[in-house]
Amino acid sequence: MADTAYDTTPAALVTAEPKGTGALHRTIFIALIVALAVLPFIPVIGYPFFLMKVLCFALFACAFNLMLGYGGLLSFGHAAYFGLASYVAAYTAKHWGLTPEVSILLGTASGAVLGFVFGSLAIRRQGIYFSMITLALAQMVFFFALQTPRFTGGEDGIQAVPRNHLFGFIPVGTDLQMYYLVAVIFMAGLLLIYRIIHSPFGQVLKAIRDNEPRAVSLGYRVNQYKLTVFVLSATLAGLAGSTKAIAVQLASLTDVQWQMSGEVVLMTLVGGMGTVFGPIVGAAVIISMQNFLAGLGAWVTVVQGAIFVVCVLVFREGIVGVIGKLLRRPL
Repeated sequence: MADTAYDTTPAALVTAEPKGTGALHRTIFIALIVALAVLPFIPVIGYPFFLMKVLCFALFACAFNLMLGYGGLLSFGHAAYFGLASYVAAYTAKHWGLTPEVSILLGTASGAVLGFVFGSLAIRRQGIYFSMITLALAQMVFFFALQTPRFTGGEDGIQAVPRNHLFGFIPVGTDLQMYYLVAVIFMAGLLLIYRIIHSPFGQVLKAIRDNEPRAVSLGYRVNQYKLTVFVLSATLAGLAGSTKAIAVQLASLTDVQWQMSGEVVLMTLVGGMGTVFGPIVGAAVIISMQNFLAGLGAWVTVVQGAIFVVCVLVFREGIVGVIGKLLRRPL
């Protein structure tokens, strides 16, 4: 009997995308760039402070989706990287007087380092054990933030974070100026995530997510891929957290609480896990609810829970996932 040849290249391990998907994605990216440019000038929803917050959390959700939707790793502790980076950026900007780009880079680097340390420990386990380890490690970061008021400000957080001149000479003091900086960072992060997803590395990640034993049998070092995507996700979460601290001018315990880890899971699932643009929609929905339904007080969480239940029961693929299914194109 003749030997059967198997294609073990990364692209052959997963189902190929339908023709025309790339063109559709490029169109969406162009539309997104245009929307980001004009949104601040649209009445009612277009005030820059709100939009900055949406973009920061959208980047956070996209970073989380990179690990969950494409790596198949469910973390319950992603607030650790988001929150620590937020504190580092806020502290260096306020107490060291660093410019925004340096503070954001230092915050991002702190997320990457913490992600490497925590990821090296967490990937030793799988499934719910992996998730609980990430939660336990994130709680350590929360208690560190609570017990070190000299660095974090304790329960008061770091308030009135200054928006120093970008590169020392470009003003970003107004909300509109800062908004465009946040928009550029968001688009850069989103494009990086898109490139990672559609690279050979991303194809192997999808293969590991779909059938880990097969990926192992083909010779891929699965744990190295898991650790790499863990660190990439933590780094991008750190970028979102540090940008948020400068934009909103605040770093607080809310950024490192377990509820924040839960919110990013909710954003990803509502928008569409394993989609490129789903987390953006999910973040916009959740942050809009928190903003425009603030008058309901604690009932906002009840409304969020109801929406989550509806999405799970009716739109199991999330909002963008359902749209992609109708278009027969992955979004």
